[in-house]
Amino acid sequence: MYWGTSRWSPTEIMEAYSVARQFNQIPPIAEQAEYHLLQREKVELQMPELYQKIGVGTITWSPLAGGILTGKYDDGVPIYSRAALKGYSWFKDKILGEEGRRQQARLREAAIIADRLGCSMSQLALAWVLKNENVQCVLLGASTVDQLYLNIQALQYVPKLSGNIMQELDKILGNSPKLKKESNMR
Repeated sequence: MYWGTSRWSPTEIMEAYSVARQFNQIPPIAEQAEYHLLQREKVELQMPELYQKIGVGTITWSPLAGGILTGKYDDGVPIYSRAALKGYSWFKDKILGEEGRRQQARLREAAIIADRLGCSMSQLALAWVLKNENVQCVLLGASTVDQLYLNIQALQYVPKLSGNIMQELDKILGNSPKLKKESNMR
């Protein structure tokens, strides 16, 4: 009998934990959070105190950022992609906008690291999520069995992500919340 939260703030999780303990009930054991190479702040900055204080774990969703980290949007929006669907114009705008184009350029640089490791950009992105010691589970989707098989193979690349490679990715992407926090403290 376990339960978790999804998209709750650390304050809400701590409150639920406290109330559960006060009434001798089971507290939440996991938070389901969006986490990937482009979305890092909650898992890396906001949640660590809860990992340490109450032992809550993390179940991540969207590890491929809706397909952005697969490389499929390198040359625009393919006709059969999520961003081409009716009702996803916000996603298409995100990809084709100025920041989206800058992001794609950074991801092309990250793809060079994937090539060096002998994996796809998708596998690198999944291995990167799995490398985080506070991630207990990664929820992912696949359109085909082949895609699922390739995604599962990301497991073999986790040990290949050395500290140097992780730093190189941080430098390319320029979005490490830990580095941003440290620079704000100076």
